[in-house]
Parts: sequence; C-alpha cells; structure tokens
Amino acid sequence: MADSKAEHMLSTIDNPFNPFTQYDEWFAFDTQHRYYTVNFLARVVRSSSDLSEADQSLAMEEAIDEIVRENVLGLYIKVPAP
Repeated sequence: MADSKAEHMLSTIDNPFNPFTQYDEWFAFDTQHRYYTVNFLARVVRSSSDLSEADQSLAMEEAIDEIVRENVLGLYIKVPAP
C-alpha cells in the first residue's frame, strides 16, 4: 500500500512552476493556458470515498502514470515531490 503523501503530481512540459512548491503560480499558469490539468486528472482517476487515503493516493499515482503513458499530445509530465 502506498504512503498517503503525494509522491508525484501531473504538470505540462511548458509550465515553469513546481506544483508542489508553487501551486498557486502553477495553477494560474495552467488555467491561463486552458490546460485544466487538475480537471483532466479528476476525470481519469478511479477513486472513491470508500477507499482509504493510501488507496486514493495509489489511484492518483496510477492515473498520472496512465496520462503520461498515453500522452497523445506530448504535453504532460510527471513531477516528483521535492
């Protein structure tokens, strides 16, 4: 079972901000460029309120991996926690 603390976050190749340490700036850039990465990730993640926090984190990691793997536009990257 995974630790409940996020190990990675999803971002785009052109976003100069770190979503872990500069979230507000990262989010503003993402929204300004109409990527809506948070919304996209929410549509892909397979989660439930019935899952433990650790299992929800695992589901998030799996969704990030799927998006990066399928990455048709070559836009998304997986950012490790600092």
